[in-house]
Amino acid sequence: MPSSIPPLPGLTRYTWWGAVPEGLLTKTQLDRQGLKPGSDPVGQVLYHGNCYAPLYEVSAAVPKRGCSPAQRAALDRARQLQRECRRCGVREDDPLGRGRYCDGCRYAMTMWEQHDQAQVLARELVADPAAVLLVVDVARDALPTGQAVAVVTVHDGQVLYAAPAGEYGTPERDAVLNRLDALLADRRVVEEPDHMGPLGRYPDALLRLPGEPVPPGRDPRHPWAAPHSKANPSVARIWSGWFGWTDYPYSMIPSVPRDGTAVPWTRSLDVAADGRSMVGVLHRIADGTEPVWEKAAWTVDGHGVPENAPRLLAGAA
Repeated sequence: MPSSIPPLPGLTRYTWWGAVPEGLLTKTQLDRQGLKPGSDPVGQVLYHGNCYAPLYEVSAAVPKRGCSPAQRAALDRARQLQRECRRCGVREDDPLGRGRYCDGCRYAMTMWEQHDQAQVLARELVADPAAVLLVVDVARDALPTGQAVAVVTVHDGQVLYAAPAGEYGTPERDAVLNRLDALLADRRVVEEPDHMGPLGRYPDALLRLPGEPVPPGRDPRHPWAAPHSKANPSVARIWSGWFGWTDYPYSMIPSVPRDGTAVPWTRSLDVAADGRSMVGVLHRIADGTEPVWEKAAWTVDGHGVPENAPRLLAGAA
């Protein structure tokens, strides 16, 4: 109910119910008598302190149109369906609301939507000739010779650039940054890690000393280095959404497993090979052949995904 309903201009106002003349009723009062307004309102009454309800003449009211048996049956069936989960068929005491799922199925379908959205994004990236995977390895405990960077196209796995990363503050590192600025200027950049790291593989790790705090926002000089995957899509985020692992039951946030499950791409000293491995993962997600977690919520209960399943996540396609 709105917090206030302003008065209608030009109509008599009654500030309490006892002042309303006999023969004038609100829509609700007419409805209780099986009637509906047959003319424009002739007055209004104040209720709930700051709301006005229009008043109608009872003498001008007309009978409400009744439901046919078929319409009544359809309404009754619709009310029943409001309490019946569209996925598993369980009946609840209260209406199930948006999507018409019980709690267990709402969880499963929310996880499935993230799985489905991961495939949509993977297909989008695979089809985009401008999308590239930026692979970085500048771990703080790595030898300078083990620090490297590579750029690989997502569409066909072509290595566009591969070089040692150089140490921070050296001409070699500056040359790498300049090359990346030029190469990635009109590209859609995909990175490897999600918010959990590894930290040495974030592209923005090239812009600071190992262990140095991460400044907020993009670096205006190197816009491809978005911190913590907030702007760039990441392979880890796409794969975790597809795989469906969560760190505790009924969590709706898929993540990279911490139970010993290995990610399906390589992490080695050859970052170009790692990039091609990640491109393979994106292609398998796009075509639906990449495995999912054996306990993925939408698979374990045997109810599957209903046809034309309504979306629960904001912005879902």
